[in-house]
Amino acid sequence: MSVSEETRKLRDDLRSLELREVSARLDQIEKAMVWPSDAADSSASERHSQLMRAIFDLTDLDGLDERITRIEARERATCP
Repeated sequence: MSVSEETRKLRDDLRSLELREVSARLDQIEKAMVWPSDAADSSASERHSQLMRAIFDLTDLDGLDERITRIEARERATCP
């Protein structure tokens, strides 16, 4: 091997070692961080669930039509 080939190989080996170290450090940082998008997704999902429950509560009025019909019938029966 020539000196230039050995130098290139040594340089590449050192670069790959440094890149592996940097990659490992970034992996550790990513594991420790809570990404804003994760928090936003969680918050949006929670808000969606709350809204869906509120909509269900509004639409689940236990036979509102039947109750109105009985009230109207009672009113007609009591009015001369």
